[in-house]
Amino acid sequence: MKQHGKSGQGTQAEQRGHGVQTSEDAGKLYVVATPIGNLGDISARALAVLAQADLVAAEDTRTTGHLLAHHGIAAKLIALHEHNEMQRAAELVARIKAGKTIALVSDAGTPGISDPGALLVARARQAGVTVCPIPGANAAVAAMSAAGLSAPHFLFYGFLPVKSAARRAALEALRELPYALVFYEAPHRVTECVDALAAILGGEREIVIARELTKLFEAIHSCRLDQAGAWLAADANRQRGEFVLIVSGAPAEASAGLPDEAERVLRLLLAELPLKQSVALCAAITGARKNELYARALELRD
Repeated sequence: MKQHGKSGQGTQAEQRGHGVQTSEDAGKLYVVATPIGNLGDISARALAVLAQADLVAAEDTRTTGHLLAHHGIAAKLIALHEHNEMQRAAELVARIKAGKTIALVSDAGTPGISDPGALLVARARQAGVTVCPIPGANAAVAAMSAAGLSAPHFLFYGFLPVKSAARRAALEALRELPYALVFYEAPHRVTECVDALAAILGGEREIVIARELTKLFEAIHSCRLDQAGAWLAADANRQRGEFVLIVSGAPAEASAGLPDEAERVLRLLLAELPLKQSVALCAAITGARKNELYARALELRD
Protein backbone atom coordinates (compact mmCIF):
# COMPACT_ATOMS: atom_id res chain seq x y z
CA MET A 1 0.00 0.00 0.00
CA LYS A 2 1.46 3.34 -1.02
CA GLN A 3 1.63 5.97 1.67
CA HIS A 4 1.54 9.71 1.09
CA GLY A 5 3.23 12.30 3.25
CA LYS A 6 4.84 11.83 6.65
CA SER A 7 3.00 10.41 9.60
CA GLY A 8 5.33 11.89 12.18
CA GLN A 9 5.06 8.65 14.16
CA GLY A 10 7.24 5.60 14.76
CA THR A 11 10.62 5.13 16.28
CA GLN A 12 13.73 6.85 14.97
CA ALA A 13 14.88 3.57 13.48
CA GLU A 14 11.54 3.09 11.73
CA GLN A 15 11.74 6.60 10.32
CA ARG A 16 15.16 5.72 8.94
CA GLY A 17 13.50 2.77 7.18
CA HIS A 18 14.84 -0.08 9.30
CA GLY A 19 11.71 -0.80 11.39
CA VAL A 20 13.83 -1.89 14.38
CA GLN A 21 12.56 -1.25 17.89
CA THR A 22 14.72 0.94 20.09
CA SER A 23 15.14 1.15 23.84
CA GLU A 24 12.44 3.76 24.28
CA ASP A 25 9.74 1.47 22.86
CA ALA A 26 10.77 -1.90 24.24
CA GLY A 27 8.07 -4.32 25.21
CA LYS A 28 6.26 -4.95 21.94
CA LEU A 29 4.94 -7.98 20.12
CA TYR A 30 6.00 -8.10 16.48
CA VAL A 31 3.96 -10.40 14.21
CA VAL A 32 6.45 -11.29 11.51
CA ALA A 33 5.59 -12.90 8.18
CA THR A 34 8.19 -15.38 6.95
CA PRO A 35 8.73 -17.02 3.54
CA ILE A 36 6.31 -19.68 2.32
CA GLY A 37 9.11 -21.46 0.50
CA ASN A 38 11.89 -19.39 -1.01
CA LEU A 39 14.04 -18.14 1.88
CA GLY A 40 14.77 -14.93 0.00
CA ASP A 41 11.13 -13.82 0.30
CA ILE A 42 11.57 -11.92 3.55
CA SER A 43 11.82 -8.19 4.03
CA ALA A 44 14.78 -6.27 5.37
CA ARG A 45 12.53 -4.97 8.13
CA ALA A 46 11.52 -8.50 9.16
CA LEU A 47 15.17 -9.57 9.34
CA ALA A 48 16.05 -6.53 11.45
CA VAL A 49 13.22 -7.24 13.90
CA LEU A 50 14.16 -10.92 14.19
CA ALA A 51 17.80 -10.01 14.79
CA GLN A 52 17.04 -7.57 17.60
CA ALA A 53 14.12 -9.32 19.33
CA ASP A 54 14.78 -10.61 22.83
CA LEU A 55 12.87 -13.77 21.98
CA VAL A 56 11.41 -15.36 18.84
CA ALA A 57 8.23 -17.37 19.41
CA ALA A 58 8.13 -19.99 16.65
CA GLU A 59 5.65 -22.65 15.57
CA ASP A 60 8.57 -25.04 15.04
CA THR A 61 11.94 -23.90 16.41
CA ARG A 62 13.80 -26.17 13.96
CA THR A 63 12.14 -24.63 10.91
CA THR A 64 12.66 -21.08 12.16
CA GLY A 65 16.20 -21.91 13.24
CA HIS A 66 16.99 -22.91 9.66
CA LEU A 67 15.59 -19.60 8.36
CA LEU A 68 17.53 -17.55 10.89
CA ALA A 69 20.76 -19.45 10.23
CA HIS A 70 20.34 -18.89 6.50
CA HIS A 71 20.30 -15.14 7.15
CA GLY A 72 23.07 -15.23 9.76
CA ILE A 73 20.81 -14.40 12.70
CA ALA A 74 21.39 -15.80 16.17
CA ALA A 75 18.23 -15.54 18.26
CA LYS A 76 16.74 -17.14 21.33
CA LEU A 77 13.81 -19.33 20.27
CA ILE A 78 10.77 -20.58 22.16
CA ALA A 79 8.08 -22.91 20.80
CA LEU A 80 4.54 -21.61 20.39
CA HIS A 81 2.20 -23.92 18.51
CA GLU A 82 -1.42 -25.08 18.49
CA HIS A 83 -0.86 -27.51 21.38
CA ASN A 84 0.73 -25.07 23.86
CA GLU A 85 -0.41 -21.60 22.75
CA MET A 86 -3.03 -21.22 25.47
CA GLN A 87 -0.54 -21.90 28.25
CA ARG A 88 2.42 -20.11 26.66
CA ALA A 89 0.51 -16.95 25.75
CA ALA A 90 0.29 -15.83 29.41
CA GLU A 91 4.02 -16.40 29.90
CA LEU A 92 4.96 -14.43 26.79
CA VAL A 93 2.63 -11.55 27.60
CA ALA A 94 4.21 -11.33 31.05
CA ARG A 95 7.66 -11.12 29.46
CA ILE A 96 6.53 -8.36 27.12
CA LYS A 97 4.98 -6.43 29.99
CA ALA A 98 8.34 -6.72 31.77
CA GLY A 99 9.99 -4.93 28.84
CA LYS A 100 11.00 -7.76 26.53
CA THR A 101 10.40 -7.58 22.79
CA ILE A 102 9.06 -10.75 21.19
CA ALA A 103 8.82 -11.63 17.51
CA LEU A 104 6.08 -14.10 16.63
CA VAL A 105 6.54 -16.31 13.54
CA SER A 106 4.91 -19.40 12.08
CA ASP A 107 6.58 -22.06 9.95
CA ALA A 108 5.63 -20.24 6.75
CA GLY A 109 3.63 -17.16 5.87
CA THR A 110 1.78 -14.89 8.25
CA PRO A 111 1.05 -15.96 11.86
CA GLY A 112 -2.63 -16.20 12.73
CA ILE A 113 -3.70 -16.91 9.13
CA SER A 114 -4.48 -20.66 9.23
CA ASP A 115 -1.50 -20.83 11.61
CA PRO A 116 -1.01 -20.37 15.37
CA GLY A 117 -0.59 -16.91 16.82
CA ALA A 118 -4.04 -15.32 16.99
CA LEU A 119 -4.52 -16.25 20.66
CA LEU A 120 -1.20 -14.71 21.68
CA VAL A 121 -2.03 -11.55 19.76
CA ALA A 122 -5.45 -11.35 21.42
CA ARG A 123 -3.95 -11.81 24.90
CA ALA A 124 -1.30 -9.19 24.19
CA ARG A 125 -3.85 -6.64 23.01
CA GLN A 126 -6.06 -7.33 26.03
CA ALA A 127 -3.05 -6.63 28.24
CA GLY A 128 -2.43 -3.28 26.57
CA VAL A 129 0.65 -4.48 24.68
CA THR A 130 1.49 -2.82 21.37
CA VAL A 131 1.23 -5.32 18.52
CA CYS A 132 3.15 -4.48 15.35
CA PRO A 133 2.53 -6.42 12.11
CA ILE A 134 5.53 -6.96 9.84
CA PRO A 135 3.85 -7.90 6.54
CA GLY A 136 5.15 -10.35 4.01
CA ALA A 137 4.42 -13.65 2.33
CA ASN A 138 0.92 -15.15 2.26
CA ALA A 139 0.10 -18.21 0.18
CA ALA A 140 -3.52 -17.25 -0.52
CA VAL A 141 -2.65 -13.81 -1.87
CA ALA A 142 0.31 -15.17 -3.83
CA ALA A 143 -1.96 -17.73 -5.49
CA MET A 144 -4.65 -15.15 -6.26
CA SER A 145 -2.08 -12.87 -7.89
CA ALA A 146 -1.07 -15.62 -10.31
CA ALA A 147 -4.51 -17.18 -10.84
CA GLY A 148 -5.71 -14.86 -13.58
CA LEU A 149 -9.30 -14.95 -12.35
CA SER A 150 -11.35 -11.85 -13.08
CA ALA A 151 -12.77 -11.86 -9.57
CA PRO A 152 -13.10 -8.47 -7.86
CA HIS A 153 -13.86 -10.21 -4.56
CA PHE A 154 -12.67 -13.42 -2.96
CA LEU A 155 -13.43 -15.32 0.24
CA PHE A 156 -10.49 -16.89 2.06
CA TYR A 157 -11.73 -20.01 3.83
CA GLY A 158 -8.51 -21.82 4.68
CA PHE A 159 -8.69 -25.53 5.51
CA LEU A 160 -12.02 -27.28 5.05
CA PRO A 161 -13.16 -29.77 7.72
CA VAL A 162 -11.48 -33.17 7.47
CA LYS A 163 -14.62 -35.26 7.98
CA SER A 164 -16.72 -35.64 4.85
CA ALA A 165 -20.07 -34.70 6.40
CA ALA A 166 -18.70 -31.51 7.94
CA ARG A 167 -16.89 -30.65 4.72
CA ARG A 168 -20.10 -31.11 2.72
CA ALA A 169 -22.02 -28.84 5.10
CA ALA A 170 -19.33 -26.16 4.83
CA LEU A 171 -19.33 -26.29 1.03
CA GLU A 172 -23.12 -26.20 0.81
CA ALA A 173 -23.05 -22.97 2.82
CA LEU A 174 -20.56 -21.54 0.31
CA ARG A 175 -22.16 -22.88 -2.86
CA GLU A 176 -24.19 -19.85 -3.88
CA LEU A 177 -21.72 -17.11 -2.98
CA PRO A 178 -20.60 -15.11 -6.03
CA TYR A 179 -17.01 -14.72 -4.78
CA ALA A 180 -13.94 -16.74 -5.69
CA LEU A 181 -13.33 -19.26 -2.90
CA VAL A 182 -9.79 -19.82 -1.60
CA PHE A 183 -8.89 -22.99 0.30
CA TYR A 184 -5.73 -24.51 1.74
CA GLU A 185 -5.29 -28.28 1.53
CA ALA A 186 -2.75 -30.90 2.54
CA PRO A 187 -1.34 -33.31 -0.08
CA HIS A 188 -2.89 -36.47 1.39
CA ARG A 189 -6.39 -34.92 1.20
CA VAL A 190 -6.21 -32.88 -1.99
CA THR A 191 -7.86 -35.45 -4.31
CA GLU A 192 -10.72 -36.08 -1.89
CA CYS A 193 -11.14 -32.33 -1.42
CA VAL A 194 -11.25 -31.60 -5.16
CA ASP A 195 -13.83 -34.35 -5.70
CA ALA A 196 -16.02 -32.80 -2.98
CA LEU A 197 -15.65 -29.34 -4.51
CA ALA A 198 -16.81 -30.62 -7.89
CA ALA A 199 -19.72 -32.61 -6.46
CA ILE A 200 -21.11 -29.79 -4.32
CA LEU A 201 -20.12 -26.56 -6.07
CA GLY A 202 -20.60 -27.80 -9.65
CA GLY A 203 -18.12 -29.17 -12.15
CA GLU A 204 -18.50 -26.29 -14.60
CA ARG A 205 -16.66 -23.85 -12.36
CA GLU A 206 -13.00 -23.01 -12.88
CA ILE A 207 -10.40 -24.15 -10.36
CA VAL A 208 -6.83 -22.95 -9.99
CA ILE A 209 -4.55 -25.49 -8.32
CA ALA A 210 -1.42 -23.84 -6.93
CA ARG A 211 1.15 -26.10 -5.27
CA GLU A 212 4.57 -25.57 -3.75
CA LEU A 213 4.39 -21.80 -4.29
CA THR A 214 7.83 -20.10 -4.43
CA LYS A 215 9.56 -23.50 -4.13
CA LEU A 216 11.59 -25.49 -6.67
CA PHE A 217 8.63 -27.49 -7.99
CA GLU A 218 6.07 -24.67 -7.99
CA ALA A 219 3.11 -25.37 -10.28
CA ILE A 220 -0.09 -23.48 -11.07
CA HIS A 221 -2.76 -25.20 -13.14
CA SER A 222 -6.24 -24.06 -14.22
CA CYS A 223 -9.08 -26.26 -15.47
CA ARG A 224 -12.77 -27.02 -15.03
CA LEU A 225 -13.53 -28.31 -11.58
CA ASP A 226 -14.85 -31.61 -12.94
CA GLN A 227 -11.49 -32.16 -14.71
CA ALA A 228 -9.30 -31.44 -11.67
CA GLY A 229 -9.45 -34.93 -10.17
CA ALA A 230 -8.24 -36.55 -13.39
CA TRP A 231 -5.43 -33.99 -13.72
CA LEU A 232 -4.20 -34.77 -10.22
CA ALA A 233 -4.46 -38.52 -10.79
CA ALA A 234 -2.48 -38.39 -14.04
CA ASP A 235 0.80 -37.76 -12.23
CA ALA A 236 1.57 -38.65 -8.61
CA ASN A 237 3.91 -35.66 -8.39
CA ARG A 238 0.90 -33.37 -8.84
CA GLN A 239 -0.40 -34.53 -5.48
CA ARG A 240 2.73 -33.52 -3.55
CA GLY A 241 3.34 -30.33 -1.60
CA GLU A 242 1.13 -27.76 0.04
CA PHE A 243 -1.89 -26.60 -1.96
CA VAL A 244 -3.90 -23.45 -2.49
CA LEU A 245 -7.17 -24.18 -4.32
CA ILE A 246 -9.12 -21.30 -5.85
CA VAL A 247 -12.62 -21.93 -7.21
CA SER A 248 -14.53 -19.36 -9.22
CA GLY A 249 -17.68 -17.95 -7.65
CA ALA A 250 -21.23 -19.12 -8.24
CA PRO A 251 -22.47 -18.37 -11.77
CA ALA A 252 -24.59 -15.26 -12.08
CA GLU A 253 -27.76 -17.23 -12.60
CA ALA A 254 -27.23 -19.06 -9.31
CA SER A 255 -26.44 -16.00 -7.23
CA ALA A 256 -28.76 -13.31 -8.60
CA GLY A 257 -32.44 -12.80 -9.14
CA LEU A 258 -34.21 -12.66 -5.82
CA PRO A 259 -37.97 -13.05 -5.93
CA ASP A 260 -39.66 -9.64 -6.28
CA GLU A 261 -41.15 -9.78 -2.79
CA ALA A 262 -37.79 -10.65 -1.18
CA GLU A 263 -36.13 -7.81 -3.07
CA ARG A 264 -38.81 -5.35 -1.94
CA VAL A 265 -38.65 -6.42 1.71
CA LEU A 266 -34.86 -6.38 1.73
CA ARG A 267 -34.72 -2.83 0.35
CA LEU A 268 -37.20 -1.63 2.97
CA LEU A 269 -35.28 -3.24 5.81
CA LEU A 270 -31.91 -1.95 4.61
CA ALA A 271 -33.27 1.58 4.69
CA GLU A 272 -33.84 1.29 8.43
CA LEU A 273 -31.63 -1.46 9.84
CA PRO A 274 -28.04 -2.76 9.75
CA LEU A 275 -27.17 -5.19 6.96
CA LYS A 276 -26.98 -8.41 8.99
CA GLN A 277 -30.23 -7.71 10.82
CA SER A 278 -31.96 -6.85 7.55
CA VAL A 279 -30.83 -10.11 5.97
CA ALA A 280 -31.94 -12.21 8.96
CA LEU A 281 -35.39 -10.57 9.10
CA CYS A 282 -35.89 -10.77 5.34
CA ALA A 283 -35.07 -14.48 5.38
CA ALA A 284 -37.56 -15.03 8.21
CA ILE A 285 -40.28 -13.00 6.46
CA THR A 286 -39.90 -14.22 2.87
CA GLY A 287 -38.18 -17.62 3.18
CA ALA A 288 -35.44 -16.54 0.78
CA ARG A 289 -31.98 -17.99 1.33
CA LYS A 290 -29.67 -16.01 3.58
CA ASN A 291 -26.67 -16.43 1.28
CA GLU A 292 -28.56 -14.92 -1.65
CA LEU A 293 -29.96 -12.15 0.51
CA TYR A 294 -26.55 -11.31 1.95
CA ALA A 295 -24.93 -11.11 -1.49
CA ARG A 296 -27.75 -8.89 -2.77
CA ALA A 297 -27.62 -6.71 0.35
CA LEU A 298 -23.91 -6.09 -0.23
CA GLU A 299 -24.69 -5.05 -3.82
CA LEU A 300 -27.41 -2.66 -2.68
CA ARG A 301 -25.22 -1.18 0.06
CA ASP A 302 -22.33 -0.58 -2.35
